[in-house]
Amino acid sequence: MSSLSQILPGTGRGTSEAGGGGSPLDVASVEAPLHPAATRRGPPPRAGEDFRIELPSTREESWRWGDPAAIAAAAELPRGVALDAGEWFLDLPGARAVFVDGVLDEGRRDLRHVTIVPIDGGSHALGRRTTGLGWSLRVDADATAELIQIVHIATGGDNQLPAEIVLANGASASVVETYVGAGWSNRSTRIVLGKGAKLTRAVRLLQAGGFVSLRDEVEIGAEASLIVTVLGAGDAGTRIDGAITVTGDDAFAEYGGALLTRNDQRQECAVSVRHAALNGQSKQIWRAVAADKSTASLAARVEVARDAQKTDGVQSLRGLLLQRTATVNLKPELEIFADDVKCAHGATVGELDQRALFYMQSRGIPHAKAQALLTRAFVGDAFVQIADETVREAFVADADAWLERAL
Repeated sequence: MSSLSQILPGTGRGTSEAGGGGSPLDVASVEAPLHPAATRRGPPPRAGEDFRIELPSTREESWRWGDPAAIAAAAELPRGVALDAGEWFLDLPGARAVFVDGVLDEGRRDLRHVTIVPIDGGSHALGRRTTGLGWSLRVDADATAELIQIVHIATGGDNQLPAEIVLANGASASVVETYVGAGWSNRSTRIVLGKGAKLTRAVRLLQAGGFVSLRDEVEIGAEASLIVTVLGAGDAGTRIDGAITVTGDDAFAEYGGALLTRNDQRQECAVSVRHAALNGQSKQIWRAVAADKSTASLAARVEVARDAQKTDGVQSLRGLLLQRTATVNLKPELEIFADDVKCAHGATVGELDQRALFYMQSRGIPHAKAQALLTRAFVGDAFVQIADETVREAFVADADAWLERAL
């Protein structure tokens, strides 16, 4: 059955509609045993060594739909042979890099602006595990970096990798990341945008198995722009965890995408945008499609500080159930301390329009094809902000491939 949760604006109190999705795990703490290699960036441990990972309790709102058991299972997947990265790069010029199990493949790289340096993954439960060597993109003032494509290949077990993107005043860059393979891929990314800087980032989560966890921490300076689009269209579990802070006046942040789930898969996102400056704008446009007995969960939060007057924040969370055995959880949230703002949110869960399906079938379109066309249009709302046509077409193709498997 579908499930929709919503926080009332400015209250922190929750309401539930269209229930039946089941209650989240209710435990005081989470400790999941994982493969020993997950704590290390070097050689495998000696036989008999073990460790445990501590994650926040699922009693915490941002983790209420978390699935720590899936992380443990992903880290135990047996190691295999790496996929060929060539087929996952888009036909676009620019820098390219391949990371196999979190380690740069020296034979398949064209780094240009990217360097490999030690990076602190921060204090977040997932981020701090990534501390070590990672990739860094730093662009000087008023410079433009060529498109950077990064393919992450998981071969089983676990892999950790930090990253940082730092754009000086007036700089611009575009990044496309693609995740394939199987295992636990854990990533942290720190993003800092100077005055007038512009960053577009597209993330394709296409792993066939295991789990992908992303932790993004972003600071956006005055007049800067951030556009991030994420598509979860593989068969792995997913957690997207983002904390965006708008620190400068007249800045813009858009962070959204689509999660497509099937079988018993679970994908979730928990993204917060904090406005701490004047005239800020933010958008969180998310779409979720759930088939079979899968679960997709979207939690989007906007915080407006007392001095962040003239803030304009938009949230649009929509879920589509392909079968009533699936679950979509939605939780938009606003916390506003300023008195001159324009913030709005909306959250809906539904099924495909039966009248539209009937009409299309009456015109000779097979049922599965009609479902695919309507679902494609629904998901497409989350891709309109992708300016590059080749990148946008890749996202549509990834969604189409998922629909072929799901319908």
